[in-house]
Amino acid sequence: MLSSAFQDSFRHKGLRKKLVDDLRGKGITDEAVLQAINAVPRHFFLDLAFLELAYDDRAMPIGEGQTISQPFTVAFQSQLLEIKKRDKVLEIGTGSGYQASVLEKLGAKVYSIERQRKLYEKTRQLLQNMNSKVSTHFGDGTLGLPAFAPFDKIIVTAGAPVVPQSLCEQLKPGGFLVIPVGDEANQRMLRIRKQADGSLETETFDNFKFVPLVGKEGW
Repeated sequence: MLSSAFQDSFRHKGLRKKLVDDLRGKGITDEAVLQAINAVPRHFFLDLAFLELAYDDRAMPIGEGQTISQPFTVAFQSQLLEIKKRDKVLEIGTGSGYQASVLEKLGAKVYSIERQRKLYEKTRQLLQNMNSKVSTHFGDGTLGLPAFAPFDKIIVTAGAPVVPQSLCEQLKPGGFLVIPVGDEANQRMLRIRKQADGSLETETFDNFKFVPLVGKEGW
């Protein structure tokens, strides 16, 4: 039997449907992404003190100076990735595990790396309790996971000063890297596509504010 923290009530489902409607109104058009947001219980990933706010479109603290991204940001980055079934996806910054769970719901095989030891251990256990198949790893996300490369898609859930070269090298030709890049106050969301010849094509999107991407090729 699920504990009270893992019960998904009709009320929660109703709140998720309202959230999905809000995200659609804010410009999220990928119905697969919206369905994934609707299917993943965000309240599972929050401390009890924040359960009443779980389906508000806002970021919230998850400990160790980190946050769970607001649902719009999760949906926006997921939409930019254009996930296809069985895509091999690397996530930099496991955090609460919510973004990874949305990607898994979209059909991706997700590898996720987290640099905060306590958060890594907590989230790994949470995902195991949820019977998730996300492959979690502890380490410097700016260096990626070369032992498991290459990846079809890479998503970075922290603000970088520059695009880490290691991540570009671990991306398959034709694949996307979605990453917020800028200073510590604001970043622009970038989608970088790796061409067949190894060159990189960059698209620039809206401004966002993430926690800093800390590591050898970050802050």
